[in-house]
Amino acid sequence: MKKSENAKRQNGSERKAGVLMPVSSLPSPFGIGTLGAGAYAFVDWLNLAGMKIWQVLPLLPTGYGDSPYQSCASNALNYYFIDFTLLEEEGLLEPDDYQTVVWGEDPRRVDYGRLFAYKTQVLEKAYARFDKTDSRWQNFLSQGDYFDFAVFMSLKRRFSYRSWEEWEKKYRVYDEKTIKAYALENEEEVGFWQFTQFLFLRQWNALKNYAHTKGIEIMGDMPIYVSRDSVETWKLGKELFILDAKGNASMRAGVPPDAFSDDGQLWGNPVYDWKKLKKNGYAWWKERIRYNFSLYDIVRIDHFRAFDRFYAIPADAETAKEGAWMDGPKFDLFRDLKSCAIVAEDLGIIDDGVRKLLADTGYPGMKVFEFAFDGNEENEYLPAYYNTNCVAYTGTHDNEPLRAFLENMNKKERKAFEKELEKQCLLLDVAYLTETIEEECESVIRLLIASNADTVIVPMHDILCMGEEARLNAPSTVSGKNWTFRFTEKDFKKRKAARLKEMITEYQR
Repeated sequence: MKKSENAKRQNGSERKAGVLMPVSSLPSPFGIGTLGAGAYAFVDWLNLAGMKIWQVLPLLPTGYGDSPYQSCASNALNYYFIDFTLLEEEGLLEPDDYQTVVWGEDPRRVDYGRLFAYKTQVLEKAYARFDKTDSRWQNFLSQGDYFDFAVFMSLKRRFSYRSWEEWEKKYRVYDEKTIKAYALENEEEVGFWQFTQFLFLRQWNALKNYAHTKGIEIMGDMPIYVSRDSVETWKLGKELFILDAKGNASMRAGVPPDAFSDDGQLWGNPVYDWKKLKKNGYAWWKERIRYNFSLYDIVRIDHFRAFDRFYAIPADAETAKEGAWMDGPKFDLFRDLKSCAIVAEDLGIIDDGVRKLLADTGYPGMKVFEFAFDGNEENEYLPAYYNTNCVAYTGTHDNEPLRAFLENMNKKERKAFEKELEKQCLLLDVAYLTETIEEECESVIRLLIASNADTVIVPMHDILCMGEEARLNAPSTVSGKNWTFRFTEKDFKKRKAARLKEMITEYQR
């Protein structure tokens, strides 16, 4: 991309840049990022930096391993993100309700154990003070969008948060009459769980509207699969998933062995019965996509390749070695969704089928800089070779931070990297700066911003040139480091925003 090329292309697409920042990683005094002051300050910082997109991770309640990709519901919202200060301003909380709680010892890490222990206790105090005759609340209840989630959470609490498969037999199989009777008997608690969603939506919509006033769009993230311990598997198992004769999931999702894992990855999620879903025109999936567009301006769909073919592993298999590829819905699902602002996460094992699906839909795929160095001089992830219809990243939430990526290279790898980086800078007419690792990281970011990609997204930890300590997730591992990293207010320097703004202006994004 030469500097003289217009920011608005002939086909109408615009050159934009944004930042990947999970809500959980925002600064706040409440143990985790919230939809309060820290989020608004971040929007202001994005605006100073000339950014047009804020990409978040799934806003779903976290599940196994504290992962937002293993949630108990595909359309619920993470009540951990509700901001207490905003509730106090509404008269729903008193300072003593939440300021006396120790939400965590380390401002750089989320303590999910403390959040689990205390967050709902504080929110229940807000619910007790809330005027339940409020017309907005009554209208929200009448729509019933979060009723199933609320009942599910009430039952989980009743059975010590065990999986629904371990509940009392009466509730293990979803029965509408039984559930209605339960909800009536437990109206206050079911109401509380719906209230968490009501509060989240009010705070989220206000934040999104504020972002729009600053010219910033929100890109959301939609996991393709749902958790085994979820509302969907409990209520809709027979309608959505491949099951055995007893109604249990007979196949589980994952990916086969590759260069990163000898055994592959066994995720454990139930896999969709696409033949069954096709009979009603993929109604559940289309409604799920519609719901995500009520939250976000742009939706990134995780593991997009599985819509072409997905990897299914027998339920009794110990590793992913025993799986097989099965056909997904392909373009049939997206035939009337081509105009949607969807980003396809087309990473992993990509073949002609996936490429055809991307071409048929017209959705932009992803280019990840850290995947570019395999010795192939024409690797499609090298910035000089990006096509326009893509979203370019230094790395994703699953990659090591760019600084760690560089520091972990051996001498031979580092020498080859620097040689290729210099070549890429020459091809894109970008200054090649490598005196310090900070300069090297900035050179990479500048390369992406200068590239042909319509959209560039840089994780905040790469903008700040942070190392391994800032990694958000290491795939196929469960630890206290995954999904816990947070930024502090001191990280968001105006000088760094001004530097980014210079690049954005220079390369007309």
